[in-house]
Amino acid sequence: MTELAILRESLEELRRRYDASYLGSDPLAFPRRFARSDDREVVGLVASTLAYGNVKTIANSMERILSFLGPRPAELARTLEPKEALAALGTFKHRWSRGRDVVCLVHFAGQMIQSHGSVGRFFEESFVEHDMAASLMGFSERALALDHGGLYRGRRLPAKAGIRFFFTSPRTGACKRMNMFLRWMVRADDGLDLGLWPFIPTSNLVIPLDTHIYRIGHFLGFCRRKTPGFRTALEITERLRQLDPNDPIKYDFALSRMGILENCPRHNNARDCELCKLKKRLS
Repeated sequence: MTELAILRESLEELRRRYDASYLGSDPLAFPRRFARSDDREVVGLVASTLAYGNVKTIANSMERILSFLGPRPAELARTLEPKEALAALGTFKHRWSRGRDVVCLVHFAGQMIQSHGSVGRFFEESFVEHDMAASLMGFSERALALDHGGLYRGRRLPAKAGIRFFFTSPRTGACKRMNMFLRWMVRADDGLDLGLWPFIPTSNLVIPLDTHIYRIGHFLGFCRRKTPGFRTALEITERLRQLDPNDPIKYDFALSRMGILENCPRHNNARDCELCKLKKRLS
């Protein structure tokens, strides 16, 4: 059996193991609570943008926000009065993000729905096939040009406005949270991802690169770059594309579980480490 075949077989075993029963360890669980596509889009946008920090902190923050969004998040976003909403979330804090930033994000989602019918249709206008970097930059620039509803000083969005952290650029970072949001929206509903945006081929997706995927990618020889930027994400994605050209990041959820659940400790050759067992098979 070739190394590529062994790797594919091993990663498929991981996918079967880390199935939907592990959703509780991932912010994808929050949009999964809703049945309507538009509500899943809005909650998915918020959950993915706040997906930094530990699992418990993210979960606590999202529970607070979901109590604010109510049973119909998309409708609330569409009719939101930003300054009134700020009274409900003004004391909210998630690491360096504040209630004002979350209210602005929901207000942006509402404007996308009003102008294009959905968040997905708004993104579609920025989508460039085979160029996710350009797609993400276009989406971020257009989103940040929306009306902030008086949540920040001045008519134009200030350079240091907290909402900017939610819309990162491939020029300056790996865009982990935006690529994760896209994975949720684009990949077919498999009990994990939601399959809401069929206009983007899964072959175009880029892996959401966080510290876990970066470390695992290096250990398995998927990448050589010393910085976890967008080019590194593309390098790892290209390696995974050799396993499945049509759906290269289908292994993302399983691989990230190894790091999140500490089944792949930070030091190499730890006892009973899943990653070490996988690398040993490839040796």
